[in-house]
Amino acid sequence: MAIALLTTYLTPYRVPLYQLLAERHGVEVLCYGGGERYVPSWFSDLDRQLASAPFDARRIAGPREAFAAAGRYDAVIAPFAGGPLLPAGYAGARWHGRPFVLWASVWAQPRSLTHVAALPVTRHIYRHADAVIAYGEHVRRFVAGIRGRDGDVVVAPQTVEPELFARTVHPAEIAQFRQRHALSADERLVLYVGRLVPEKGVEVLLDAWPRVEAGATLVLIGDGPLAARARKTEGARLLGPLPRAELPAAYAASELAVLASIPTPRFREPWGLVCNEAMHQARPMVASDAVGAVAGGLVLDQVNGLVVPAGDRRSLAAAISRLLADEPLRRRLGSAAAEAVRPYTYEAMARAFARALTTASASRRARG
Repeated sequence: MAIALLTTYLTPYRVPLYQLLAERHGVEVLCYGGGERYVPSWFSDLDRQLASAPFDARRIAGPREAFAAAGRYDAVIAPFAGGPLLPAGYAGARWHGRPFVLWASVWAQPRSLTHVAALPVTRHIYRHADAVIAYGEHVRRFVAGIRGRDGDVVVAPQTVEPELFARTVHPAEIAQFRQRHALSADERLVLYVGRLVPEKGVEVLLDAWPRVEAGATLVLIGDGPLAARARKTEGARLLGPLPRAELPAAYAASELAVLASIPTPRFREPWGLVCNEAMHQARPMVASDAVGAVAGGLVLDQVNGLVVPAGDRRSLAAAISRLLADEPLRRRLGSAAAEAVRPYTYEAMARAFARALTTASASRRARG
């Protein structure tokens, strides 16, 4: 059995999942490229990603090839966030009579003109896909509302590499990280990791930072259009993009991490894997209620992190200040965070994909 999984790029945090799916289900990954309006070069080097993939993966030229590919596979999996890949993959699967699985990440209807124009097509795909894989419970609820049922919607818990992010980071490594980036040994750090774009709440965070009462340095790891603004913010340090292997030390060196995403007409944070990364290092998150990991039940207010209203600078500053001022609270929430993220594994994701493929195949057989 060979299964086509359509996607944009081979991001590092997906490679272990794709490898499991290739080994167990004969999945081949077909990459189109493109996607986000801002994609940094280190993220979008598809040729390098394909060359290093430990499973069958290749580039496809566009929607026409995605449509034709369905005829060479026994089933097709495609994501909502794949642009033209989704309708092309769905149409190809239907034309060739193959089971189709939608990998859904959206939990609120995008309101951009492009999404509104495509709404009849995407709603049809939501309703008629043979099975749906959802990013979390928040996505499952959204999809079930469209389909009118949820028995064929399975949750694949979003994950990062536990062997990387949950590993023990020794004090010497933390000291080396601080020295390498000119951060003093006694400097308290609050960490943001991700694209420096408005929808990630970066402007909200930078506006809130002067209101943070307890002394600390805001460290930002990543790049994007708001890099210049970050460099000009007093009390903030922009380190730029760092190798993935260095991120555990960054989390371990910090008191807490922040993800203040805001909803826009075309975006609502599907999950926010930086939450998983920080939580594996027993660091509490301060996250907005527009973050999928909050809506999906991983980050819980007052249990393993603090949740604030999206776009509320005062609440964001107050939550950061509270954690900086209360070490017992930080430790309690951080310990609970490490425990909460433990079940979020690639094995759990692979099992969800297997259930969805079984359900889709049975549905397609029943329809004849």
